[in-house]
Amino acid sequence: MSFVINRDYIRLLKFFHPLKSSRLNKYSNGLTTNINKKKMRAKLEGNERNDILKQLETNGWTLVDNRDALSKTFLFKNFNQAFGFMTRVALLAEKLDHHPEWFNVYNKVQVTLTTHDLNGLSTHDAQMAKFMDKCVSETTDPK
Repeated sequence: MSFVINRDYIRLLKFFHPLKSSRLNKYSNGLTTNINKKKMRAKLEGNERNDILKQLETNGWTLVDNRDALSKTFLFKNFNQAFGFMTRVALLAEKLDHHPEWFNVYNKVQVTLTTHDLNGLSTHDAQMAKFMDKCVSETTDPK
């Protein structure tokens, strides 16, 4: 029985295995890229922050008391729509390596966005919030 290590297998190992890639790289033959590389996040400050918050507040986002975070509750027609929304958001969250705090019961999804390593709101939070609003606007029959 032979086993061929290909690019996809190496990516899966890197994704699920806690070891850094030092042992894996000797088998990869340069086929993999650094999938753990984080994209730059910038803390929202000044006029940029004010403009973005004003826009998000008109779409129902609110600042959380006692922390630099945004929150919003989404209501859908049923669980299927709520879960579909969460799945779409999860794909972006994985791509950005930026994950929301959220809670789901049946047709309700409560979301809180903040960037923990910056201790406040970042450009990624704004991007996620806008994406969520877009997902909801494209969903048929939200409550």
